[in-house]
Amino acid sequence: MRWDAPINTEAEIAQVLQYKTWAILGLSNNPDRAAYGVAALLQQKGHIIIPVHPKAETVHGEKGYATLEEIPVAVDVVDFFINSELVSRNVDRAIAISAKAIWLQLGVIDQQSVDRAEGAGLVAIMDRCPAIEYGKR
Repeated sequence: MRWDAPINTEAEIAQVLQYKTWAILGLSNNPDRAAYGVAALLQQKGHIIIPVHPKAETVHGEKGYATLEEIPVAVDVVDFFINSELVSRNVDRAIAISAKAIWLQLGVIDQQSVDRAEGAGLVAIMDRCPAIEYGKR
């Protein structure tokens, strides 16, 4: 899918990578899924990860939750490892829990939701992977 959004600036990416607490939508205990490896890397880089998945599994030693609203601590970044069709409702949830940023992974595209998040004051990263971005640093 093609999108016409401006590429995120290095400053925006660096800003979001400094945020500590990341809720990771779609994170389960399946080691074959990209979210599993990226979550491990985020932990290695000093981030707190919070798995968010309908199964609410504990992943990498961190308690999981079925929804963003169930998380009992402040969330800095909502990381989207979900289908693009599910982004809109979860952006609304990220705004509702006062997240500082959203990060849509490679291939997760929803320009209208990104615009809505930015309009609500969140930094929005789209079609990028934090593991790749860390690899550049």
